Parts: sequence; structure tokens; C-alpha cells
Amino acid sequence: MSLFANKLQATHDRSNIGDEMAVLELKIFPADILRSPTDKVTDFDEALAKTAADMAETMYMENGIGLAANQVGLSMQMLVMDVPDEENPTASRLKTIINPEILESKGEVTWDEGCLSFPGLSVPVNRAETVVVRYFDAKGERHEEAMDGLEAICLQHEMDHLAGITFIDYLSPLKRKLALRELKKNLATP
Repeated sequence: MSLFANKLQATHDRSNIGDEMAVLELKIFPADILRSPTDKVTDFDEALAKTAADMAETMYMENGIGLAANQVGLSMQMLVMDVPDEENPTASRLKTIINPEILESKGEVTWDEGCLSFPGLSVPVNRAETVVVRYFDAKGERHEEAMDGLEAICLQHEMDHLAGITFIDYLSPLKRKLALRELKKNLATP
């Protein structure tokens, strides 16, 4: 998920994501992997932690707040997200979320979402306002956490990616066609 849709800008503290990071190749729609459900993660090892750090670096380089593994060509149920806190927008809130499962959701909110795999495109999407999610971190430790606001929206957006769903799938056929036309124009503009 990208920052441009909600006008937030932040300079993230990257001190907690490791020393040797690589920027991964971002997959742009209509890359096939964006339409494919991802596989559960079973091995929590150093390679997984390195992949999570590389994904975080890629997300930061692209000015995003969330990134799913299949957006960088990896078929694994892992996402990273760092949603700025309004009170302290430069503080890192980086989370690695693996094999996530939403246990509960409440309310509804419409948000103009952006997506790193759809450069320059912003579309309104209805999401649950609050969620309770169970997930594992890169060390294999289990967490259960309540999220609301932009953090809940970002989580749901990235979890959709892990299921092979993109934010344009929530649009009517006509609006989807117009959005894809806009994306094509954005990709053709240097």
C-alpha cells in the first residue's frame, strides 16, 4: 500500500531492519503472481528474516506503508508494514506479519487506497474499521493484535494481496476498466 493516497509522508527509522538489505524487484499489475494465492510459511529461519528485511527496505524505497511478498515475486504468506503514528510520524512501527488470520472485524470505512503494484492509481475501497489479527513474526513467535484506522486498512489491503486479490477487484466492472486505463496511462508516462 502506498502513502500517496492518504497524503501521509514520513521518514522512517530503519535501524531495526538489519545491515545488509537488498531492494527487491517490485511486480507491477498485471504480473501473474499478483493474482495467485500465496503459500503458508513453515520455516522460520535466517533466510526468512533476511527476506523480511529486504521487503521492508523495498517498501521504504518505494515510499510505501505496506508490502506483500507476492508484490516482490515471492509466493509466501508474509507482509511487512510500517504505518506512521500521527503523534510521532518518523518513529518506525515496522511489523513483519506471517500467515495472518483475521479473527474479528468491526465497522466499515471507505479509504482512497494506493498500491505500489499500481503506480499512481488511487481508488476508494470499503474495509473493516477495526480488526483482530493472529500472526507470526519472523522469529516464529505468535501474536494476536487489535488494529484500527489506517493500520487495519493497510493490513487488509496486504492480506488481500496474499490471497491473490487486488484493490481494483472491489470496483464495479466499469470503474475497474477506467482505473486500468488510468494505470496504463500512468505506466506510459515517464
